[in-house]
Amino acid sequence: MAAPQQTPTRRASDILGSPVLSGLLGLAGLVGPVIGSLTEHAQLTKILLAVEAVVIVLLVANIVYIRRAYIQLRRTNNLKLMDDAAYYDSVRAHLEQELISDYGEIADGHLRVWASEVPRLSVLLVNTLTETSSLPKRLLASDLTTNPSLLTQRRDYLRANRRLIEAGGTIDRLFICKADDLTQPDFARDLLELINHHRGLGVTCGLAVRDRLHADQAVDVVVFAAAAALVEEEQGDAGYTTGRSSVYFKGIERWTGRFESVWGHGSDAAPQVLQRYETAARPLLDADTWDTDRVKRAVEDL
Repeated sequence: MAAPQQTPTRRASDILGSPVLSGLLGLAGLVGPVIGSLTEHAQLTKILLAVEAVVIVLLVANIVYIRRAYIQLRRTNNLKLMDDAAYYDSVRAHLEQELISDYGEIADGHLRVWASEVPRLSVLLVNTLTETSSLPKRLLASDLTTNPSLLTQRRDYLRANRRLIEAGGTIDRLFICKADDLTQPDFARDLLELINHHRGLGVTCGLAVRDRLHADQAVDVVVFAAAAALVEEEQGDAGYTTGRSSVYFKGIERWTGRFESVWGHGSDAAPQVLQRYETAARPLLDADTWDTDRVKRAVEDL
């Protein structure tokens, strides 16, 4: 295929943005004052100073043009500041290509995105964990679950979860639910169907009652290995429409610690809490004999 014909305007644009032109202008700006200081001819000195003024104007114009014509992406000063430099750099490279809004913030190891971008970004973060050498290949996720059916709609994210597990990774997912919601049959049915689906992917599921958690524990967050943490806004019935979320690439142990403090160990661990809830709720749902008071007592004992 023949190369596209360049117009005079395009050629002029390429020349103005050329690094060679910038280099020549910079060199002229250095040489002019030196020659002027060495010469004894006042008239020549005036001419050189005039040329120097023109060069400065051209150099400034060139910088202004480049900034207007090209996207400037700020880069981090030191990859070593990130908890997992390889993982961070891989995500940064993807974001540079896709130009997610407010990309410049990622240079500081923190990225803020609109909630509507969260599903796509979540898939990117999971896939990066699957494809890079970051360890442990572990995803820790806590969901402030107010509408379980919303989570079943994120098919690309669920497929990415499956690929991570098939690649030898593990996923612990904690569903944080209000006590009143757990006593409602429709909510319970949707929640247990969602849990069945996640278990089918190989996910280890757990349950926590939101009313019994501290404010800093009831957080919607996904921790990717020791590399990144995606902190989302609380989900609403309308899904991801408004609000903003954050991705952190530094201080990940803080989010890991919060998750593990709720996940727990032994008989009080989140998977055991979920098992006790299922023991009370599933038979009533299967027999269509839901007893709100009975389930309420079971939830109080979790």
